[in-house]
Amino acid sequence: MTLDNDLPPDYSPREDEDYMCPRHLAFFRGRLLQWRSELLAESQRTRAALRDDAQLEVGDEADRASREEIQALELRTRERYLRLLGKIDAALGRIEDGSYGFCEETGEPIGLARLLARPIATLSLEAQERHERRERLGIQGS
Repeated sequence: MTLDNDLPPDYSPREDEDYMCPRHLAFFRGRLLQWRSELLAESQRTRAALRDDAQLEVGDEADRASREEIQALELRTRERYLRLLGKIDAALGRIEDGSYGFCEETGEPIGLARLLARPIATLSLEAQERHERRERLGIQGS
């Protein structure tokens, strides 16, 4: 798929353009790649901080407990980043295969506003609300 990489820096998808036209796809691809890059950089910083912390001598039990709590939080954050990276990579794959921007449940457009707010969205707002309602009620299946 060929995407228009010559977008103006202030470009934002508009409703009056064809939905998921090459400009829309190039915009979202750029946004996803930027987010991915930021997450990878932050993950590297977290990993380096954890490695550095492991080499520090800790004084007393309170210091050790505090350090362990900080490390646990950093690890949870890093795990969250890794899950997000998987979702970003999946979204980039959907751009390549032409399914990006369309609800995986209904096939309907997800909508620009929702994708601008959450570029990794796979469900339309209505389908997401149904999914969350079913989850709250403990209902399995589609």
